[in-house]
Amino acid sequence: MDDSLFYSPTEGELTFAQVLAEIVELMNHEPQGQYEIVVGTDCHDTPVAEEFNRHRLKKAPPMEFVTAVIIHRLGKGGRYFWRRVREENIYTLRQKIYKEATLSFELARRLMRELAAQTMLEYNLEIHIDVGKHGRTRELIDEVVGYIRGSGFAVKTKPEAYAASSVADKYA
Repeated sequence: MDDSLFYSPTEGELTFAQVLAEIVELMNHEPQGQYEIVVGTDCHDTPVAEEFNRHRLKKAPPMEFVTAVIIHRLGKGGRYFWRRVREENIYTLRQKIYKEATLSFELARRLMRELAAQTMLEYNLEIHIDVGKHGRTRELIDEVVGYIRGSGFAVKTKPEAYAASSVADKYA
C-alpha cells in the first residue's frame, strides 16, 4: 500500500501514522466507549472497454479512488479521514469494484495490524463496499462480499455502506 496523504476536515493533511495516532487518541479519551472503525472506497466514472474501443483509445484514462476511514464512538459521534489514489488500466465495472474493495481491504488490514500493536482497546472493524441489490453492481454482490468476508472482515453493502457511498463519494 502506498503512503499517500490522508485528509481530515478538522486537521488537514495527515500521514497514515498521524491518522493512526488520531484514532488511538480518540479511543484512549474514553477507553470504556464502544468503537467502530469503518473503511470504504468509491470512484466516479466507470469507463468500459467498449467505450475505449469506440473512441479508438489504446489506454484507459487513470481513475481516482477515494478511500475513507471513519472512527465512530457509538452514541458520541466520530471523525473521518480520506485519501485519493490514482489507478490505471481499469476498463470494466468488475475491475473498478474489485479495485475499490481491494483498496478498502488493504487499508483495513493495515489499520488492524497497527492498532493491535498500539492499543488493547476493543473496536469493531468493517468494510463498506459500493455495491447494491439495485443497479449495475447487483451481479457482483455475492462475489465481492465473499472476497471481503473470506478475508475475515465484516462487510456492508448499499444502502448501509455509508463509508463508501456517502463519505468517500463526497470526495470522489
